[in-house]
Amino acid sequence: MKTVSAIEAMANASEAFAETHDSYARIGDLAKTHGVSLRALRFYEDKGLLSPRRDGSARLYSRRESARLKLILLGRQVGFSLREIKQMLDLYDPSGNNVKQLRVTLEKSQKQLARLQKQRAAITEAIEQLETAANVVRDRLSERTVSAAAS
Repeated sequence: MKTVSAIEAMANASEAFAETHDSYARIGDLAKTHGVSLRALRFYEDKGLLSPRRDGSARLYSRRESARLKLILLGRQVGFSLREIKQMLDLYDPSGNNVKQLRVTLEKSQKQLARLQKQRAAITEAIEQLETAANVVRDRLSERTVSAAAS
């Protein structure tokens, strides 16, 4: 499964945010489409990341809100905080060239990439240490099993 990079997604946000028609999705449909809970959608709304239209008590999500949700989920997947995601999304200007949004997204993406690479190095080191320890334990167990069988 190919994943779109955070930078590609943000770079293509202009098309995703464009309102081309008046179709709206109910909260349950949006949750099902994106594999999230209703609670998560309400939480993102409370945090100011999503702003669905209201029809009485019903929440109706536009294509723009659906695109924002995709970017929120992608941002979370690569380790951005909700605050960082909101900062990047809020810089979107439908009538502008969004250079500032793209620069901020690039800067945050590079910092997150550096953090993830450090984490990967630490995990690789921990795996190597654990493999070494397991080999030592395996050898000792083998030695003691052989000596117990011989006696």
